[in-house]
Amino acid sequence: MADGDDRSLRMVAAALEKEEKGRDFYKDASEKCSNELGRELFHTLMIEEGIHIKRIKQIYESLRGGGAWTEEWRSFKGINESLQSVVRERINKLGPKVQSVGGDLDAVEIGLQMEQSAINFYEEELPKASGAVEKEFIKKMIAEEHAHFASLADLKLYLTNPLSWFTEKESPSLDGA
Repeated sequence: MADGDDRSLRMVAAALEKEEKGRDFYKDASEKCSNELGRELFHTLMIEEGIHIKRIKQIYESLRGGGAWTEEWRSFKGINESLQSVVRERINKLGPKVQSVGGDLDAVEIGLQMEQSAINFYEEELPKASGAVEKEFIKKMIAEEHAHFASLADLKLYLTNPLSWFTEKESPSLDGA
């Protein structure tokens, strides 16, 4: 096996481990969350991490068998390409009155840390990528992890200070005020 292939195999094995931990965490968080929006977001993130796992397993099997990077991973599409806009839409429907418990916020914080860790991991791997397909895969993963992070950040702000969320995300500009 060539050095680049060996590096890629180690990278996808590490990515698989991260995504599986994420999926398991979001499954648990979705079952325990007291807030409806939090439950929905955690459930969606669990599904998204499952899609990442399918992509990575497809790549891993190809590389482990001595094959090369293929574009087959593209067939595993996320369930929601605009996750952040869905979260914002749900928040707008729920309005500024929200209740959550500390455990919900703890789960959001852990999720944010996990997503940032995944972003950092993929960003560190990007310059090492050996071909166009691998680079495309890593860029896609970075973009999706950023979307997960942004959705969790929106949820955190909404749960901690809903009025601030509405002021920051939905209110018209106060220029000249």
